Amino acid sequence: MPVEVIMPKLGMAMKEGTVSQWNKTEGEAVKKGDPIASISSEKIEMEIESPADGSVLKINVPEGKGVPPGTVICYIGNPDEEVAATAAPVQEEKGQKEEIQAAHPAPPPKKPGKARVKISPVARKMAEASGIKPEDIIGTGPGGRITKEDVEQAIASAKESRKQDIPVQAVAEEPQRIPVSGMRKVIAERMHLSLQSAAQLTITMKADVTDLLALQTQVKETIAKRYGSKLTITDFAARAAILALENHPEMNSAFMDNTIVTYLEIHLGIATAVEKGLVVPVIRHAESKSLIDLAKEIKEKAAAARAGKLPADEMQGSTFTISSLGASGVEFFTPILNPPEAGILGVGAVSDEAVFIGDKIEKRSRLPLSLTFDHRVLDGAPAAAFLQTVKQYLEEPVTMLL
Repeated sequence: MPVEVIMPKLGMAMKEGTVSQWNKTEGEAVKKGDPIASISSEKIEMEIESPADGSVLKINVPEGKGVPPGTVICYIGNPDEEVAATAAPVQEEKGQKEEIQAAHPAPPPKKPGKARVKISPVARKMAEASGIKPEDIIGTGPGGRITKEDVEQAIASAKESRKQDIPVQAVAEEPQRIPVSGMRKVIAERMHLSLQSAAQLTITMKADVTDLLALQTQVKETIAKRYGSKLTITDFAARAAILALENHPEMNSAFMDNTIVTYLEIHLGIATAVEKGLVVPVIRHAESKSLIDLAKEIKEKAAAARAGKLPADEMQGSTFTISSLGASGVEFFTPILNPPEAGILGVGAVSDEAVFIGDKIEKRSRLPLSLTFDHRVLDGAPAAAFLQTVKQYLEEPVTMLL
């Protein structure tokens, strides 16, 4: 009897999963544990393995199609087995007419054992949009997998070749059109919703972190030996924000259903860049953690998120978020609220500046801070007071260790 392969539920909040790429074709032989497809949800991308030995009897969900968890996406079984007639494939477009299907019958299944080009979903979409066959691209990724960079190189080479053959007056090329799906789709929807639904305002300050950097250097060796870790500017900024939230609980709030909800616990979100977008791992009950414990958990969850191994449940429920672009050399910026939160703190890049200390000019290290807050929840003065408290903790780093 054929074995059903279903779209898994990657977390309690998952509503839809998308088949990014099929690694096997109908009729192709598989072994138990072989990766047969790449799938993506709102926050996670992973591969689905074959649950049994056999062949791919029927693919029910086409690439790029989103379906609810629990949907049968394909069947695995012996080549001579038949799939029940009720197991109809998911249509690529709703309302597709039978006349069109009759006029354009599906091509016969590919012969078993035919080699499949290894290519990432993003790279495949770019290649298709550019009219380049994946078979003509040399992959430089693991196991010869074609990456986004390989496709970009192929596109550049194709353009250079066409320049030599096409007259100057030729019509401009069509732009690439990449469908928005999976994580990118969710980010687009949430960021648009955030800007449309909240009264967002960003204020900025600079903190003098000269003493903090000196402390960081002083404890670097001890922290490495005792804890096998290190303290970063983001770690200190996170600790300062947590302490400031305890002093200014109105910032640890959300606007929901015409009600201001103020949370008693601090669940700190850390915006983390991943290969295909942005996720927000959550440090729960951050107010109960020491600076060292906080730093270790931030690094562990960020690493798990980048590897695609952090459960979706651990990327939900934050009450305040920190976003750092310091590593990219950005100073001030306007971080967008992570709805329904009332605040998000942007941390920029430290730079050395000449500053008057009394009547003397000294070189000091300064850290740009950008606070975006929801004006429906609190006004400018209390928001500025919160940011001033963050600044004070960063300028007196010893207070964060007590």
